Amino acid sequence: MSKIKVLDGGFSTQLSTHVGDRIDGDPLWTARFLITDPNAVFATHLDFLRAGADIIQTNTYQATIDGFVKYVGISEEESLEIIRRAVDYAKNAVNAYTKEIADDESIMSRNKPLIAGSCGPYGACQHDGSEYTGSYGTRVSKEFLINWHRPRVRALLEEGVSLLAIETIPCEREADAVVELLKEFPDARAWLSFSCRDDGKNLADGTSFRETAVRCYKNALPGQIIAVGVNCIAPQHVTSLLKGVNKGNTDDNLIPLVVYPNSGEKYLVTEGWKKCGEAPSLHEFIDEWLDLGVRYIGGCCRTCAVDVKRIKSKVDHRRAT
Repeated sequence: MSKIKVLDGGFSTQLSTHVGDRIDGDPLWTARFLITDPNAVFATHLDFLRAGADIIQTNTYQATIDGFVKYVGISEEESLEIIRRAVDYAKNAVNAYTKEIADDESIMSRNKPLIAGSCGPYGACQHDGSEYTGSYGTRVSKEFLINWHRPRVRALLEEGVSLLAIETIPCEREADAVVELLKEFPDARAWLSFSCRDDGKNLADGTSFRETAVRCYKNALPGQIIAVGVNCIAPQHVTSLLKGVNKGNTDDNLIPLVVYPNSGEKYLVTEGWKKCGEAPSLHEFIDEWLDLGVRYIGGCCRTCAVDVKRIKSKVDHRRAT
């Protein structure tokens, strides 16, 4: 179990502890703070590193050329420069953290934290919740989606991220598009994480999660997709989605899985995050997820550094067994 990597948590949730401005509901979401408060972005990364994250994600989920041009009024090249700076803020946090722990041999024995370049779906820049429906999958072509994702992917890779976090992908067409795009960057590595329904079977657009995830993993260049999985879904719906992906597989042909669920709350575009009863904590499921082949685990929306610390504690226990 030494190969398990702890991810960070919900960036907006932790960022909110450093800023007084409203985050949810902004069409640029946390990406606006790359412009208005980069020190808070740096501090949020550092929070997650101190909590034990092995991998932190750049604050670029909703950092898109479309969004910056429309809501900030800047050029395409200026937008790409903001995305590149987001990588630098993450690098600065890793360097600061490395200096902090320089005299702590128990921590220094771990590998240096990695940086994953966050790439949200096309739906995220629409600011209409379509990353949770995938409704645009039938309206735009695969070629359009490849061309839309390419500039950010290229900028993140050129700025030196360790890998890509292609996340919250809600539809089959977009999944196929990003796998095809990655072949243009053969040295790149990425995990591919999906937005799914609560039915335990399907992507947000109604297509089969298992079939799509396995196909994408197998259709990618060898070793390019390091894991497939789910994010921003209630914890109690994760296990049924992951079951079957590795059914019949041995350790030799295991498909590594990635999971970072939300707190169990629902996001409504007009109302924000709402509790739906007493949802179980993600920490209750960690052992069963690891048994299914999860090798990358963290939190998404409405989780914070405290949750990452608890995840790390659980994972450390498994690493020791």
